[in-house]
Amino acid sequence: MLAWKEIDTVLLDMDGTLLDLHFDNHFWLEFLPAKLAERDGIAPEQAREFMQGEYAKVTGTIDWYCLDYWTDKLQLDIVAAKREIQHLISMREDTLPFLDALKESGREVVLVTNAHPQSLSLKVERTQLDSHIDTLISTHEFGVTKESQLLWQQLQQRLGFDCARTLFVDDSLGILHAAQQYGIAHLLAVQNPDSKQPVREIDDFPAIQDYRYLLDDIRDNPSGKALSR
Repeated sequence: MLAWKEIDTVLLDMDGTLLDLHFDNHFWLEFLPAKLAERDGIAPEQAREFMQGEYAKVTGTIDWYCLDYWTDKLQLDIVAAKREIQHLISMREDTLPFLDALKESGREVVLVTNAHPQSLSLKVERTQLDSHIDTLISTHEFGVTKESQLLWQQLQQRLGFDCARTLFVDDSLGILHAAQQYGIAHLLAVQNPDSKQPVREIDDFPAIQDYRYLLDDIRDNPSGKALSR
């Protein structure tokens, strides 16, 4: 599926790629509207419709992912609300074997998430994901999201990766297309980002349901960087 002999750097999304997307989907689509409905004395359906309209206004922009934006917009402490259901934050079962195999093979492993820094911190606190990854980056430090070519330009300047020898893994097809447009040579989509939702059929990119199917290939083809040490 992937030409591991040609991959030295692995860029990984977080939510839906390393972590189960169920927490985020439940929080934004169910839990948060329910809190608004209770606070404002409106029907849950009305709150959900209101939030869907608000989401549509900023989809794909940095505001969509910005907890400060939503705290201000809704006059509600979003971080505190997330902590109320933080027990739902969990890693995919196949994440740690995948990350450990990548590290053992000598590849540089970088998390690149659109998640707000406070959301990233909460998830690291719950999962200790940072102990298995070389570098963690929130796109908020660049002011643009992975949907933007400007982000990819700045990310390459920051990390110095070779597009021809870089793999990017994400559950968002729109973001994968943006990476492809920038010239990232190796792309992988996640078919099952939310454990509570059906597996998706994906034709645009190589796609996977379980990273453990990749482990033998990763180990049998260590990074060229590792071989040259």
